[in-house]
Amino acid sequence: MARHRPAIHVPLLLAKRYFFARKRKSVINLISRISLVGLVIGTASLVVVLSVYNGIGELTQSLFNVFDPELLVEPAEGKTFRTDAPEVAALWQMEQVKTVAPIVEENAWITHKQNECIALLRGVDAQYAALTGIDTMLYEGAYVLHVPETYGPGGLRPAMECVVMGGQLYFDMGVGSYTNSPVAIHIPRRGVPLSMSLNEAFHIGYAYPAGCFFLQQDIDSRYVLADVDFVRSLLDYDSTEVTSLALAVSNPRKLRQAESAVRAALGSAYKVRNRFQQQPLYYKVYRSERLGIVLILSLIVLIAMLTLVASLTLLILDKRRDVVVMKSLGMTTRDVQQVFLLEGMLICMVGVLAGLALGFVVCFVQQQFGLIKMGGNFITSAFPVRMRVVDFVGTLVLVGALSSAAVALTVRRARRYL
Repeated sequence: MARHRPAIHVPLLLAKRYFFARKRKSVINLISRISLVGLVIGTASLVVVLSVYNGIGELTQSLFNVFDPELLVEPAEGKTFRTDAPEVAALWQMEQVKTVAPIVEENAWITHKQNECIALLRGVDAQYAALTGIDTMLYEGAYVLHVPETYGPGGLRPAMECVVMGGQLYFDMGVGSYTNSPVAIHIPRRGVPLSMSLNEAFHIGYAYPAGCFFLQQDIDSRYVLADVDFVRSLLDYDSTEVTSLALAVSNPRKLRQAESAVRAALGSAYKVRNRFQQQPLYYKVYRSERLGIVLILSLIVLIAMLTLVASLTLLILDKRRDVVVMKSLGMTTRDVQQVFLLEGMLICMVGVLAGLALGFVVCFVQQQFGLIKMGGNFITSAFPVRMRVVDFVGTLVLVGALSSAAVALTVRRARRYL
């Protein structure tokens, strides 16, 4: 009498029976639970760490975005260019460009009493704050770069230059918004040989510290903001000479189109850099660190798979009598393999889905209540969390693929017991 191949749902029913039934042997039961818990924790950890890393990355990027414009135009050769050049003047008329702000940047030697430092002096105009949002990130003082001359009760008050400094420079120089003595800014004269006289070798300007900002260590330790005309006077530049232009686009969602339009309008004589290109080292490190985290956590999940392999192997050995019964009922070796393969897949599916749910709950609670603090950080008190669908889908695919491969390999190697 010919054997009839059992219906495809029979192995699934048997797999569900093994999965939900209580094991007779406590060791097998314990190892199965450990494998399931390990899968849940590994999956949840991957989701939580990636979400926290996303939050920290977005926080850091937002701090860079406060200082770096959406687009930065620089000369392809040389150090400066002129804003009255036809191709450059056309930027103010482009519909893709909302705001254009001139920047004049130069290294400067800054002194205050016994303190001194080498800083990157960035001269900007009144539109720079609105273009970047730097004025919203002050830690102390006010965002003031120039005070014009005014008439007061005591008569004419002369104009006064001010600077807003990176926080690390600010405190290293021993100044404050209350300081009534200016800092001295020294910039070498162009075309003048070194001289024994300080006044002959340098242009010297004086500016009062108005405040400071804390954004990111590399910025806080290097940059000093001043009025663009003040910096031009120290460099002997005229009113149309700049080292770069900061651009804000009309529609941030069409940044790439605006970047392409600006490049086409300016030609090859100019470089146009977006925020990623303005901070290339940071973004490369960020991406490599993220990849490293994924690889490390994947290795941890892979190690957790060993308990799954052990529990599935012990289950196959424990059910050898059941295998004999299955074959006597007409099931082939392949059908029996499918039973244990499906049970392993059930363990993987339950573990991965439970891990994703646990990771979501942990991230949601941290988002809402900020239970885990970052210590003495004044920018944000709790670890930031940013959940992304792509991380959940990627984790599902990654852990599902690793666990499925482990189950399939285990069942295949246990064929001799079936």
